[in-house]
Amino acid sequence: MNKKNNIGLIFIILLIGFLLIGCNGNQTTAEEKPELEQYFLEANGTFVLFDLNQNTYIRYNPIRSAERFLPASTFKIINSLIGLETGVIPDENYVIQWDGTPYDVPSWNQDHTLKTAIRNSVIWYYQELARRVGKEQMQESINAIDYGNRDLSGSIDTFWLEGGLRISADEQVEILKRLYANQLPFSEKTMEIVKEILVLEKTETYQLSGKTGSVQRVMPHTGWFVGYLETNGNVYFFATNYETTDQNGISNGETARNITKTILQRMELIP
Repeated sequence: MNKKNNIGLIFIILLIGFLLIGCNGNQTTAEEKPELEQYFLEANGTFVLFDLNQNTYIRYNPIRSAERFLPASTFKIINSLIGLETGVIPDENYVIQWDGTPYDVPSWNQDHTLKTAIRNSVIWYYQELARRVGKEQMQESINAIDYGNRDLSGSIDTFWLEGGLRISADEQVEILKRLYANQLPFSEKTMEIVKEILVLEKTETYQLSGKTGSVQRVMPHTGWFVGYLETNGNVYFFATNYETTDQNGISNGETARNITKTILQRMELIP
């Protein structure tokens, strides 16, 4: 083989090498973290995190992260999107009047806007919102989003609390990724409003957005916390859920939130 052919062969080998490196750089990777079990010693649970810059998933208990559960109040994210997009509510400041029914949660016993309703997880507000949207429009929107199992069996105002709707932690993360990137089938205005009302904490170093959920009406009682963390020029999407033997179940969502924040601190993503 002459010198010219050798140079050509070397060039081809280098080119293939660079192409392979480029392809590998774009691949999504996944890592299992069994050591996170210490945060789920009292309950069967799962944690999923997607690192946007690294294009990497981190999971504890990946079998459970693929299992579907009732979304409970995490569905308020989707309910808000659909309510805004259909024009049932014009903006985050739209007031629905409290009908006077007394609730055990004092903050529910008053008029609410979309913004205050999601902050206080006011079930009655979102039940009324769902009734105004109607089952046909709700189903059409759920199909367009490809949300979980798409099953809206049960009442229009309880299907996410005790009806047929189910979604996995993995699917929750994918929905959040699409919301953040404005890739859901809604207007940019609608998605920006919902992203704004999801903000829970805003500091000089990070912004945490998300929604808790507590499955209380059916077994298993499940706690959810789903959302995303923006910090150091990166975004981390997450979903935590776990089962509890607590027959009340009211605090499940807050417990999931606490577990999530502890894990994020362990990963040195928040102080």
